[in-house]
Amino acid sequence: MSKSMEQNTCFHCGDNCNDNIITFDEKSFCCNGCKTVYEIFSENDLTCYYDLQASPGTIPKKIQGKYDFLSQENIIEKLIAFDDGKVQIVTLYIPNIHCSSCIWILENLNKLNTNISSSQVNFGKKTVRVTYNCENVSLKEVVLLLGAIGYEPYISLDDFKTGKQHINRSLIYKLGIAGFAFGNIMFLSFPEYFQVDGFWIEQYKPLFRWLMFAFSIPVVFYAAQSYFISAYKGLRSKILNIDVPIALGISVLFMRSTVDIMFNLGSGFFDSLTGLVFFLLLGKFFQQKTYAFLSFERDYKSYFPIAVTKVSSEGKETPIQIYDIKKGNRLLIRNEELIPVDGILINGKAKIDYSFVTGESETVSKQSGDKLFAGGKQTSGVIEMEVLKSLHEPYRKNDFTIQKLKQTKNRKKGRYESSEAYYRKFIFRNTSQK
Repeated sequence: MSKSMEQNTCFHCGDNCNDNIITFDEKSFCCNGCKTVYEIFSENDLTCYYDLQASPGTIPKKIQGKYDFLSQENIIEKLIAFDDGKVQIVTLYIPNIHCSSCIWILENLNKLNTNISSSQVNFGKKTVRVTYNCENVSLKEVVLLLGAIGYEPYISLDDFKTGKQHINRSLIYKLGIAGFAFGNIMFLSFPEYFQVDGFWIEQYKPLFRWLMFAFSIPVVFYAAQSYFISAYKGLRSKILNIDVPIALGISVLFMRSTVDIMFNLGSGFFDSLTGLVFFLLLGKFFQQKTYAFLSFERDYKSYFPIAVTKVSSEGKETPIQIYDIKKGNRLLIRNEELIPVDGILINGKAKIDYSFVTGESETVSKQSGDKLFAGGKQTSGVIEMEVLKSLHEPYRKNDFTIQKLKQTKNRKKGRYESSEAYYRKFIFRNTSQK
C-alpha cells in the first residue's frame, strides 16, 4: 500500500478518511471515536492489538445517554448473573466480535480498567462474561468502556430476566435416573449373560431380578413419561406421531419382563428397556443443546430495548422501562433505536425503517404529527414522540401493516399473496408455535 493510501485510511478501523482526516501520533484516523480507542490502547500498552491484524478495530458509535437506564438498580439486578455485594458477573452480547483480535482485546479488559478482574469471550455466541468489582465500577461504566473501544454490547428486552432465568433441569434429572438404573441393571445381569452357575448365584437370582424390576420402575414411570404423554396426545388427536411406537415398545418390554420374573421364566429385558430410554433421552439432550446453539428463532424481546428515555414537561430526560410506558408519555428515540410503542411524532425528522414489521428495508420519512408504529427503527438523528398506547395493550391490525403486506412477495411460489390471506397465515403461524 502506498504512503498516500495509508494516510487516507483509518489506522484503527481501516475505513476511508476522505477529507476528515484526524492525525494523532503520526497516524490517521477517520473520526474522534477511533482516535479515542487508539489513545486508550496506547495509554495501557495494548498497541500490540494492531499487530494481530491490519486495521482490526470496529467503528465506535455515539452512545452518549443511550445506557442511562443502567443506573437503575431494578434493571441491573435483572441483568447480572451473580452479585454478592462486592463482585458482579454479567454476560453481554457483542455483535461486533468477528476475529481473533476481538477476542484478544475483550479478554484484556482488566488492563483497561483494573476493577475488572476477568473477561471471557464465547466466540460462537458472540458474548463476553465480565467479572468486576461493583464497589468501584458500575455496570454502566463497563458497558461504556466496551462502547468506547468499539465493542458496543446489544442489550435487549430478552436479557431482562437473565439474572432470574429459571433453568428447566427435568431432562437432566431423567437422564441421570435412566443412566443410574441402566448401569445397575447391566451389573446385576452379568451372571445371566455369562450363564454363571453356583450356589450363591442360584440362591440370589430371584433377588437380582426383582432388584432389576425395582430399578426399571422410575425409568418407565418418570424418565419415559414424556413419550407416553406425547403418544397419548397424538392418539387423542388422531395423529400417529413418532412417540407412539416408542411408548408401545417401552410398555411391551416392561410388561413382558415383569411377567418373566413373576413366573420365573427368565430375567426379562430390563437392561434393554432402561438402555433404550437412556439413549433416547441422551439423544434428546444433545438435540436441545444443538438447537439452542444454532437456533435463529427469536421473539420481539430479542430486538426491543429494555428501556427508553422519557421526556418530562420540563424537558428533563429520565430512563424508563418499556413495561412502564403509559399513554401520553413523551419519549426520546435516538438514532438506531427501535420504537417500542405506537405514537405521534412531535419533534425531529424521522426516517423509519419498518423492515422489522414488514420485511421492507426502504425507509419511510415522517413529519411532525405523523403516526409512528411500534417496531420501526429510527435511522436519522433524535426524535421525540408521544405515546398512543402502552406495551400491554393488544397490537391490532392497522392500515399501514396491511398496505405493506400487499407489497410482500411470496418468493417460494413466485407470486404476490393477498394482504388478508398473508396476515391470517402470519397470525396462525405465530399463535400455533406458542
